[in-house]
Amino acid sequence: MDVISQYFLQAVGAALKREQVDWTQEMEPQDWIALFRMADAHHILPMVYEAVYACPAAGKVQSLLIPFKKRTRQAVMLQTMKTTAFLQLYQHLRKAGVTPILVKGILVRELYPNPDCRMSGDEDLLIPPEQFSLCHQAMLAYGMVLSEPDMDIQTAYEVPYGKQNSPIYIELHKSLFPPESEAYGELNRFFSQAYDTAIEIPVQDIPILSMNHTDHLFYLLCHSFKHFLHSGFGIRQVCDIVLYANAYGSQIDWLRILEQCKAIHGERFAAALFRIGSRYLTFDPVKACYPQQWQEIQVDELPMLEDLLDSGVYGSANRSRLHSSTITLNAVSAQKKGKKAGNHLLKTIFPSAKALSGRYRYLERKPFLLPVAWADRILHYRKETANTSGNTAAESVKIGNQRIELMKQYGVIPKD
Repeated sequence: MDVISQYFLQAVGAALKREQVDWTQEMEPQDWIALFRMADAHHILPMVYEAVYACPAAGKVQSLLIPFKKRTRQAVMLQTMKTTAFLQLYQHLRKAGVTPILVKGILVRELYPNPDCRMSGDEDLLIPPEQFSLCHQAMLAYGMVLSEPDMDIQTAYEVPYGKQNSPIYIELHKSLFPPESEAYGELNRFFSQAYDTAIEIPVQDIPILSMNHTDHLFYLLCHSFKHFLHSGFGIRQVCDIVLYANAYGSQIDWLRILEQCKAIHGERFAAALFRIGSRYLTFDPVKACYPQQWQEIQVDELPMLEDLLDSGVYGSANRSRLHSSTITLNAVSAQKKGKKAGNHLLKTIFPSAKALSGRYRYLERKPFLLPVAWADRILHYRKETANTSGNTAAESVKIGNQRIELMKQYGVIPKD
């Protein structure tokens, strides 16, 4: 692990304790810039800035920190506005007779020492499918509009909404994961009783419906697992998991989560995250009531840590990594069918209609237009990489193959 990554982890760990680092060693300007770029890639710039700006080493480069100070203040103000806007919308939905369950988002953000320093792009609401029409009308009555006006909202498992002149962005889920996904659609089965066992958690004195703490922690793990199968998930998700476990560990059925993780071949993946949390991110096994059965899982967390640091938030560090998800998802899907993954390069360039239906909605109704989607995808990819280096199909294949080996190391897919 390089020096910047070590600085980064120290800063994140300090932020989770509402402390500041005490760095005294002089750092070069390029090191500071690399540190803040890393924080930006993981969408936790405010957290890192607040943890480092007052240390002795930072005192020598205050002029360099001015742009990051400005961006931190803007991000925190924006997040405060998003929180207020969401809570108002949520109360409107409840008055309209909708019972939306909130996942992630504000429920984990409130566990941070400074919640508005934990940036969120959206809020995710889960509703019973039979409530979708009622919820949709309530959304429209509040001034929300579809972010993708042309999508088929009746068949989509997730419908996004925004509002003019407002920072609020909502993803309305009929299921937590796309049911059609061969790689992870089966995860929905673990949450079929979410409404029967839902609880209320007060946020700024407003009762918010949530999954029970066992289901919610397992969902946080599954959400990271899903993105791990794509192109990565970043440090912010590990922070969420750690803080949630610390806060509610005594109310969590850890052994049930362990059995469920084993069912999806994710127990070593999850154990690696808790080890990362214990070493770097304030995870307290005693406070979290983390049982011996979990602690006995033998796993080397360093390769997982290096991968998630490289990935940025949701694997968005670079285009090649994002495009490599086709390779990893093909490998996982093939494993579930009892097969070996086929030609990675061909499947990267020419994915199936099902794999592309999320981006090209028309494929859900007209799968015969798959060649049109292939052509559009290739053209779009060429435009994206025309003026960049390192973003090529060959690079995507290299990253994808490396990440398949990582998945084998953690038992997500079997070794050859």
